[in-house]
Order: sequence, then C-alpha cells, then structure tokens
Amino acid sequence: MSGDISAYRAACARGELLVQRCTSCARRVHLPEPRCPWCDGDELAFEPVSGRGVVHTFTVVHRSFVPAYRGREPYVPAWVDLPEGARVFGHVVGCPPQQVRIGMPVRVTFVDDLPHWRPL
Repeated sequence: MSGDISAYRAACARGELLVQRCTSCARRVHLPEPRCPWCDGDELAFEPVSGRGVVHTFTVVHRSFVPAYRGREPYVPAWVDLPEGARVFGHVVGCPPQQVRIGMPVRVTFVDDLPHWRPL
C-alpha cells in the first residue's frame, strides 16, 4: 500500500466501515496504515466489516487541548473490538458519557464521514 486511504474515505462517506488486512500475517489494522504494525508488511488490503462491536476501553474528555475539539466536551474516544478480529477507534455518540461501559455493544455510525460508535 502506498499510503493512499482514498478507498477508506470513500467507504466512510457512503456509510461503510473498512479495515485493512495484512496479506503477510493476516492481522487486521485500523486506523489505516501504510505498513503492518505487527510484521511490517507493506501489502494491506481494505475489507468491509459488519460495523458491530463492543467497547474495549474508553475515556471521557472534559477539557480538550485539541483546538478542533474545544467546545465539544465532554466526548468519549473509545477502542471497539469487532467480531472480525479488529480493534478500531472512534468516539461513542448517542448517549450520555456516564452511560458508556466496557463491554457495551455498539454499532458504527458516521459523523463528518468519520467512524463513531452508537449504543445498540
């Protein structure tokens, strides 16, 4: 892969979540990477996934130091485990931050063409 994530962005824009699979070690990778973080392979193919998962871990941000997120607090960035074997990143939306729990089932939704997670 050359670092071109246009297929990933196009899929997000149409409401589809893709993850990469390394052709050398078969591990899944998200967010898109130019090389496999496990084996350093450079052939990563994009594949669609179900878009369902469970919250692996999360935090609640009450004060952001990232200019683009100031004024959006509180928000909940999380790692989500998919049944396909990938751990993916995004914000949990659609519920109050205090209701987010480890193990909570979620489904992908897209905000500004980026994957976020909504409780099931």
